[in-house]
Amino acid sequence: MFENQTAIASSHSPHLRKPGSKSVSSDLGAGEPGNSVQEGYVFPLTVGEMKASNSPMHTTAIMPSPIFLWRFKVIWFLIWAFTCCKIGWDSVMRMSADLRDLFLYEAFLYYNPLLLVTMMVWLWGVCLWVFSQSTINYAKIFDLDSNHLTHREIWKCSIWMTVIVPTSMTAYLYLYSHGEVALAASQPVILYVAVALVLIFPFDIFYFSSRYFLLRTLWRIALPLQPISFPDFFLADILTSMAKVFSDLERSVCRMVHRQVATIAWFEADSVCGSHSVAIPLVLVIPYIWRLLQCLRQYKDTKEKPTLFNALKYSTAVPVIFLSALKYHVSPDRWTYVYRRLWLFSSVVNSLYSFYWDITRDWDLSVFTRIFKFNKPSLCTNLFYGRRWVYFWVIGSNLILRCTWTYKLSAHLRHNYLTVFMVTALEMLRRFQWIFFRVENEWNKITKSGFQIPMVDMPREEEKLLGSTNHNV
Repeated sequence: MFENQTAIASSHSPHLRKPGSKSVSSDLGAGEPGNSVQEGYVFPLTVGEMKASNSPMHTTAIMPSPIFLWRFKVIWFLIWAFTCCKIGWDSVMRMSADLRDLFLYEAFLYYNPLLLVTMMVWLWGVCLWVFSQSTINYAKIFDLDSNHLTHREIWKCSIWMTVIVPTSMTAYLYLYSHGEVALAASQPVILYVAVALVLIFPFDIFYFSSRYFLLRTLWRIALPLQPISFPDFFLADILTSMAKVFSDLERSVCRMVHRQVATIAWFEADSVCGSHSVAIPLVLVIPYIWRLLQCLRQYKDTKEKPTLFNALKYSTAVPVIFLSALKYHVSPDRWTYVYRRLWLFSSVVNSLYSFYWDITRDWDLSVFTRIFKFNKPSLCTNLFYGRRWVYFWVIGSNLILRCTWTYKLSAHLRHNYLTVFMVTALEMLRRFQWIFFRVENEWNKITKSGFQIPMVDMPREEEKLLGSTNHNV
């Protein structure tokens, strides 16, 4: 997602070097002066030209066009999607009606977190694409070096995730419906272990520097013992929108540890991984506690009072989570007439306070500041830039989604998996909108402080354009 400042240096040729890859070298002409890697690659073509003058043309002719490759990939993707849907549907229909819904909920519990993470990776790639087309220097904002992952590389990761997670889920449904319970139970376990290994793999592959930066940022979030940087609180804010993902991950890992995968015994509320588990509200509240501690750390460093009011905002989520968990630990009458009313009150306070803070602080929409410009004007740019309807839309949708997200934190919807998935996905879309305004707000602060984009190896026309853009953002 992000790239570390101290990342491994790239090779001399940017076309032969990718983040986390090995340097490319050639032995052709190694002992002769003036021979470089590029010359080594050109050398075979030079020999071919002496044999036949039209040989390079033939070499180019056999290469498929990018449009053909793109269509070929799309066709294979559609075939894969249809195959997974067909096998999954047939597998579900083989089960009895009384078992079907329970089993679908269990399958949802294992694969819902990774599907939502995949969605967030796709959205982050969209954000990077928009930033790269705009006048905002997002690399400066996130303190990234020149080898940070681009939107294309982020989308490559999301494509692999989009293929692997549903494929594992389809195999899980197929094997269970055909009586191979042991093999079915191994599918989510293998997937979770593979994801964990890829994240912590200590070798220089799979975008090592970016994985290191992500893990280091997560460590700084969990233990805010140092001054809080923009990437620290930015990622921590995103994690608050993924609290349900953390909760489902905890329940999934709990079932794997206690060997309850591909069973329905855990549906008993008082089981180890059931609805009565105290670990559920504890995991839900962790991202909010992290942000609370970050705000307190910021107040310690800056002595700015707004950071205390921001900490108060995150503290209002704590009673929402723990009051909702009391439903499984008190009598139904006591819940209905006492704790449910307290939970509703705390939910309203949390939603309205968070909405107020978004508008007045994080987004700074009180004066309807314009969304950042694009380098190349287009129909999409003219549709969004400076339009009041954009701000009315984000204000209205933010208020609605704030309220629904707070309601989703309750224990009432814990077994309604379709509703939980939709509300969580909508919360991520709300966070997706938040990213644009929050980054623009941070960029305005940087430009007001006198930051200038360094003009290195840049034509004079581009220097003038970027220089005038810097003063007008």
